[in-house]
Amino acid sequence: MFTIAGTRKETQNVDTMNVDFELVKKYNVPGPRYTSYPTALQFRDDVPARSLLCVMRDDIVACGNAVSLYVHIPFCRHLCWYCGCTNVPAGDAAVAERYIIALEREISLRKNELGSELIVQQLHFGGGTPSALSPEQIDRISDMLHRAFRFAEDAEISVEMDPRTASREVIAAFRRLGCSRASLGVQDLNAEVQLAIHRVQPFPVVRETVEALREAGFSSVNFDLIYGLPHQTAESFSKTLDGVLSLSPDRLSVFSYAHVPWIKPQQKLLERANAFPSPDEKLAILKTAIEKLTRSGYVYIGMDHFAKEGDELATALRERRLQRNFEGYSTHAGLPIVGLGMSSISQSARSFSQNEKDLDGYISALEAGTLPVVKGLVLTEEDCRRREIIMRVMCDLELDFSAMGRKLGGIDFAEKYRDSLEKLRPLADDGLVEFCDSGLKVTQTGRLFIRNIAMAFDAYFSPSAAGTRHSKTV
Repeated sequence: MFTIAGTRKETQNVDTMNVDFELVKKYNVPGPRYTSYPTALQFRDDVPARSLLCVMRDDIVACGNAVSLYVHIPFCRHLCWYCGCTNVPAGDAAVAERYIIALEREISLRKNELGSELIVQQLHFGGGTPSALSPEQIDRISDMLHRAFRFAEDAEISVEMDPRTASREVIAAFRRLGCSRASLGVQDLNAEVQLAIHRVQPFPVVRETVEALREAGFSSVNFDLIYGLPHQTAESFSKTLDGVLSLSPDRLSVFSYAHVPWIKPQQKLLERANAFPSPDEKLAILKTAIEKLTRSGYVYIGMDHFAKEGDELATALRERRLQRNFEGYSTHAGLPIVGLGMSSISQSARSFSQNEKDLDGYISALEAGTLPVVKGLVLTEEDCRRREIIMRVMCDLELDFSAMGRKLGGIDFAEKYRDSLEKLRPLADDGLVEFCDSGLKVTQTGRLFIRNIAMAFDAYFSPSAAGTRHSKTV
């Protein structure tokens, strides 16, 4: 058994998280991450794209035409063996040219379908590796977007970068585009781990990238780390955290490695060394991360996110304005998301739609003058109710049954969701949640198992089939 301590500034109390390894073994089961609800597994290929677009257009109008854009740049110069993202090699200049032309066509078609008065409040570039683009390509995409859409004066623009490809020229190009936030894929600073995962990225490369971003005027520099990789130990990861903290990132995402070789075959290469940390060691790594980051002034936002106390995420957590979407915890997740590029997902209050994941299929559809939407979902009223419940559990770490009942249309919450609440009784017995007069609260220990708690309200989740579709929860 070990103890993880964190502070809640609003009460000035120290909360203690007591977890033993048997508890983790019991609840470390496959389950969704709930960046959406229903999850992408429920998307269907028999829903007409026109229907999805009509619902989304109405939802955008209801939001005053304000949207968040997501642009997927699939290219990577190096294939990292742990990666679960949708990516393609970046070596062929002709393929990149075809992709950018297709992206411009999609922007035009999306604007025609969703309305010409869209106001961009948020823009995020993900991948793949957006920093694999050349400065000229970045400038070209910037021009495409700014000609097609009106950007709010305070629009938040962010980009994911690989320190190995984030040259000063690339950083300058994204800054010209308006980027002020950057997320760096760091994963681990240990040389043995880097070699095992096929991502050799020495600490000086990361440090120089951080310095270049700050010199260019980026106001927020964030790191992505992964635990559960081959050769990692609590001791080695502690040293990685020492290096990370010396660079003072504004936010950190500390993800549990998702080993899904049935989806990403290259992950089988990681099995050759037979060096994955044991379940006990993996938990010790997580313990080390939580302790070290919270003691260094970072707020534990939830599940895998940390932020400096003055960061917008930490403020949203305190003020109960936190949301989740496909990018994780966010302060803008209530906006409709218009996804651009192969595999990207669009989301509105009542719909999801996903683009073609195959590069040739994506480009071919646009060359034929059609949007590459291949599947999606129109949400039912019950989907929307359960989405709100799961969102509030994961963001607020508690549910007020009366308040939630009023918010969901004047229902008797405890009665309507009696079956879901009964599923939480064993978790309450193990100290993960506490039932009280007003509702339920997630305990400090329960924060490690927030995905398990959310699963109780998921009408689609089937434990018997979860192992072939989801990563484990811890």
